[in-house]
Amino acid sequence: MTGRPLLDRSSFIRWTVTVTAAESAGFVAPAVVGALTTDLPWYAALPALLAAGAVEGAVLGWAQASVLRRVLPTVRGRRWVMLTAGAAVAAYVLATVAVLAATASGWVRIVVPVVCGALLLISIGGAQWLELRHHVARAASWVPATALAWLLALGAFLAIASPLWHEGQRLWVTVLIGVGAGVVMAFVQAALTGWWLLRLLLPSWQSGRGA
Repeated sequence: MTGRPLLDRSSFIRWTVTVTAAESAGFVAPAVVGALTTDLPWYAALPALLAAGAVEGAVLGWAQASVLRRVLPTVRGRRWVMLTAGAAVAAYVLATVAVLAATASGWVRIVVPVVCGALLLISIGGAQWLELRHHVARAASWVPATALAWLLALGAFLAIASPLWHEGQRLWVTVLIGVGAGVVMAFVQAALTGWWLLRLLLPSWQSGRGA
């Protein structure tokens, strides 16, 4: 571990606001693609969805890195962005596999979605851990913390969007609902990951201050 975290009282607020705004903006891409391709077969819609996922992940990763480098200057921002974008693409692949498997029969419709769901939740945190482990102690805890944050965030998204979406809806209404629910999703994951990030950094900062 190298470098010393530079913490201040505004770190949590800066992370939450920046990451919420970025994820909200980035989620517009998959929300629009999802609305436009809803009547297409999955194999036709998948390339556009993966591209949109890469955009979402890159925007999220850039926002996180821009704040993270203020408290951990040694973090490699470009690598953080690439890892996050790649994990976002993998998450959309896993989500697609889970949806397809849910229509199958037998054990496949239960086991595969569960496994894909678990991998989806740890995908972003796991990818980011590859960089974070070089800079903070207990970096492995970032993986379950991020998974929990995304679980609650996705739950909030579905709780808002699912009752409001229905067949025959105008495209702009569908997109607006998705974006609105996406903002709530973004805030939940930003606030929870920001809170855990401070918990990770504070022991290192206190140790460095006492040295």
